[in-house]
Amino acid sequence: MRITEHPLLDFKKDRRRIAFTFEGRNLYGYEGDTIASALIANGIWKFRESLTEKRARGLYCAIGNCSSCHMIVDGEANVKTCITALKEGMVVKVQGDRGRL
Repeated sequence: MRITEHPLLDFKKDRRRIAFTFEGRNLYGYEGDTIASALIANGIWKFRESLTEKRARGLYCAIGNCSSCHMIVDGEANVKTCITALKEGMVVKVQGDRGRL
């Protein structure tokens, strides 16, 4: 599921592999990935649930304008995973509510 070639974007071939945790599962992404792109590359499309109907939400705008990709990252709610860089050891969880301050 990872894009490796693109007519306009350059994907480095020698990027460092990064370990992170999603819902208790150990996963890997690569240096330069956003959290969302790493999740999608690992076959994960559900990032949160709608507030009233509890329907799955995933990547929508991919530029940080909407709230479909909000997740809990390292204990912090409402992180926009589409624009947040993946870092070694991150703990990522599905967000099912508005998040807590």
